[in-house]
Amino acid sequence: MAFSPAPRWLRQGAALAILIGLAAAGASVLGAARLPRADFVLNNATEIQSLDPHTVTGIPEGRVMRAIYEGLTVKHPETLAALPGMAESWEVSDDGLHYRFHMRAGAVWSDGEPIDARDFAFAWCRLLSPETAAEYAYQLWCVEGAEAWTLLPDDRMYRVADGTWWQEIAPGRYRVGFSAFSTNRHGQPLHRESATPPPSDPRFPNNPSTHSVGDWMFAKWLPYGVLAPFRAEGAPGPAVANELPPDSRGEVRSGMYDEHWVFEVEPTAEELATLRLLSAAEFRDFAWRREVGIQASEDGTTLDVTLRQPTPYFLDLCAFYPLFPVSEKAIERAKERWPSSWRIEWLKPEHLVTNGPYRVAFRRVNDRIRLEKSPSYWDADHIAFDTIDLLAVDHLGTSLNLYLTGEVDWIDRPIAGVIPRLLPREDFNPAPYLGTYFYRVNITQPPFDDVRVRRALALSIDRRAVCEKITKSGERPSYSIVPRSLDGYVGGEMRHSTSEATYEANFAKDLEEAQRLLVEAGYGPDGAEFPTFEILYNTDQTHKDIAEVLADGWSKQLGIDAKTLNQEWKVYLDSQRSLDYQVSRSAWIGDYLDANSFLDMWMTGNENNRTGWGNERYDELIRAAAAEPDVAARQRLFDEAETILMEELPVLPIYDYTSRNLANPRLGGFAGNALDEHFTKFWYWMDDAELAEKRAQQPSDWVRVPARGPSAGKYPPAGRDAVIRCTLPGVDR
Repeated sequence: MAFSPAPRWLRQGAALAILIGLAAAGASVLGAARLPRADFVLNNATEIQSLDPHTVTGIPEGRVMRAIYEGLTVKHPETLAALPGMAESWEVSDDGLHYRFHMRAGAVWSDGEPIDARDFAFAWCRLLSPETAAEYAYQLWCVEGAEAWTLLPDDRMYRVADGTWWQEIAPGRYRVGFSAFSTNRHGQPLHRESATPPPSDPRFPNNPSTHSVGDWMFAKWLPYGVLAPFRAEGAPGPAVANELPPDSRGEVRSGMYDEHWVFEVEPTAEELATLRLLSAAEFRDFAWRREVGIQASEDGTTLDVTLRQPTPYFLDLCAFYPLFPVSEKAIERAKERWPSSWRIEWLKPEHLVTNGPYRVAFRRVNDRIRLEKSPSYWDADHIAFDTIDLLAVDHLGTSLNLYLTGEVDWIDRPIAGVIPRLLPREDFNPAPYLGTYFYRVNITQPPFDDVRVRRALALSIDRRAVCEKITKSGERPSYSIVPRSLDGYVGGEMRHSTSEATYEANFAKDLEEAQRLLVEAGYGPDGAEFPTFEILYNTDQTHKDIAEVLADGWSKQLGIDAKTLNQEWKVYLDSQRSLDYQVSRSAWIGDYLDANSFLDMWMTGNENNRTGWGNERYDELIRAAAAEPDVAARQRLFDEAETILMEELPVLPIYDYTSRNLANPRLGGFAGNALDEHFTKFWYWMDDAELAEKRAQQPSDWVRVPARGPSAGKYPPAGRDAVIRCTLPGVDR
């Protein structure tokens, strides 16, 4: 339930004049080169990384991607339920493993080329490919065979006939093992009773059929006959690697063994030539067609997807921008025309081919992206705005002033200090949503490789002070990575003494424990001096304020010195990816309404982990949860996993988010929802009559503000009755 905007006594003393005087300077960032105003202007807060949906992460990027591309599904602006997008309809099998999407007839790219299921198969292959290095590739690992395909090592040769891989470890000497597609087809574990030992071969006394590791027969891992092409004289017997998984684990997940292997051989050149080994790239192409559960029909009208386990949020993923399509023909044209620079050229607005409600008219780096309505979009008759500008203003004071003076129609973050004066207004309605604010810790660097140090830092964060004195929008202190606003979820928390009722007394206990832990870790008056470290944050006044408050608290309470380091968005993300930081401000907004969106990213080696942390038991629990159909059992797995994460604390939770949108009251189709996601295709301007209807439902003591925009409204060509009716700001809270 959303928070009440403000008590009556606070509202009655508020006035717009207080706010208008906040930032008299910078009434416009447009300057002398002022452009004709777009139909709608929002502040996107920063320059985005790229226009490639498969390589970006972040909220600013997501806003642009949802405007210029469209997935198989789109989300309802209020409920977030899956609606038809590029797929007109779909069927799901009773076991939840098989999806068939029926593509929208007549849909085309912005260059007029038809778009069909084959475009999605290409795009999903590109997302999963190691060459793309997509941070969100793991989101498609729910598809049968996809994880093994992505993680296939490139330093080996593969033999399709018997599923073996071959790696030359010395001249003429090869290490031989198995492909996951053969030993562990589609991620399904093998069972001991399914292994039938082949007949003994008298030429090889150490035949793998008779050699076992624990209860695992080598027949399980090595098909009979692999050694047959090689002469007995001088050929070494199979050397068994001790690391082979015991029967109790019985599942090979990562594709080809990196550390585990079966045996070594020394074939002659003639024998080696008979094996017809494929390169990793060739084998990956073979495996995609045969083993990965993504298949487009020959005519492109249907896309069949087979999952390795039921994934209840799969339709939500289909509306998530990493799964958006890209034009294969446009990329191939760029490769032919600009062989050395095609990765840059195909993303330039004049070359970019998209399929969403809008296309990029132009992009001015560090200024704006202008979008224009795409006349080729299948649902163009229901798109109201002809042009939309997304500004890249990272200064919160300037951003707020642009909104208050009517230059901008929506901002998502006002200055925290003025929030009490914004609360009475009809256009400001903070509410909980599925996001968490935390600090990452680089555990590969001492002293942060010591969990006692990380726990000391976590316990000594005054979360109430951050929420009440800095953010001021009803945020709640957090001791977990999954926001507690997620309906039906109860997970693990970090151990702490504080509670809402007795915060001050119990926070003192947490400080005592933090000080004790630091002494135990060897720091303090009788120990080593704690090294000075940096808190990294991206450009934003709130992030700066929080970093300074935490640095001050750690100095006063623990006697340690922390400096703050500000970096621009792209540089900041690169620093996190390369682990070129010590402690870093971070946040995560759910990609879909499920705890998995906050938990699977901390698995060992996940691209979004960015802490250096990994835990084998944690990985097992997340994998087990992915395959668990029972809701209660899945919850227990997540609970244990989050408890592990909050015990080891590679991340320090601080607070759960609330939305802080300031939006023009005339804006229609802009709904509050659990992910605070907003969709350009549903936006329009209300006329005066509809605006009056909306205001008639608001509490009488709400302060009305200017509703700039056309009094006649701006509705889609299909008319006023064609817009999606949803909860609007100021109606149902």
